[in-house]
Amino acid sequence: MAKIGLFYGSNTGFTEQVADHIKELLDNIEPGLAELFNISQATPQTIAQWDCLIFGIPTVNIGQLQDDWDVFWPHLDEIDFAGKKVAIFGLGDQYNYSTTFLDAAGILANKIKERGGELVGMWPTSGYQFETSLALDGDHFMCLALDEESESNLTQTRLETWIPQVLAAFGIIAPEVAHVG
Repeated sequence: MAKIGLFYGSNTGFTEQVADHIKELLDNIEPGLAELFNISQATPQTIAQWDCLIFGIPTVNIGQLQDDWDVFWPHLDEIDFAGKKVAIFGLGDQYNYSTTFLDAAGILANKIKERGGELVGMWPTSGYQFETSLALDGDHFMCLALDEESESNLTQTRLETWIPQVLAAFGIIAPEVAHVG
């Protein structure tokens, strides 16, 4: 059985593409390391079976949850995240939506913490151009921050840095052992 449950929701396909790429990179480290799910087809029981989770969520419109995450949202209150480690990758548009950049990821991160989960994979805010975000925790985002609209050229490098950090936090592999490129 896989060690990581990888869940995503996507309207435009960007988040799905990133989730597929993360799955591919994880498979390069260890075949079958993660199992991939679209949140629209998930149940609370599907999520509850995993101790290590990666969630992918884009911010849509002006700081709103992606459609499938919005539908699934009430079910998060059915899941006890105590003892679970959760990493989030969030997609947003830092230039056109600079006052709501990654808000959906922040809303999800706060819900995970409220339900007893441990967030891992915090990401530094340096190098980003935005005004404010609900995903902020000091000088870090509570998620990997991706902007496929303006900085898709940086996604690969960001994933190659973030994934080993997440795997180390999950206790799956030492960071110096993980190579995802």
